[in-house]
Amino acid sequence: MKFKVNDQVIVTSGKDKGKKSKITRVLPRKNQVVVVGANMYTKHVRKMQGKAGEIVQLERPLATAKIAIINDKGEADRIGYIIEDGVKKRIFKKTKTVIKESKQ
Repeated sequence: MKFKVNDQVIVTSGKDKGKKSKITRVLPRKNQVVVVGANMYTKHVRKMQGKAGEIVQLERPLATAKIAIINDKGEADRIGYIIEDGVKKRIFKKTKTVIKESKQ
């Protein structure tokens, strides 16, 4: 999968179109990602013994087709690959610059 955790992305379609945030979880088998504050839904949690009931807001996974990575210029971009010195690196397709790997 081309997307990784902590990548800055923009939502390109749906109810959260235009929202910029980062990826918190990647689901490669389903080809989906979880983006902070995007695709929120409300879940009613039933009360249990010693605990009150509540309404919780959670993020649902988004398809990778509905997001785009944000490049150095702040624009939506696509991800490509290049091999330098035997190492495979991710690059932005528009600017041809290497994507910096962020530590978690």
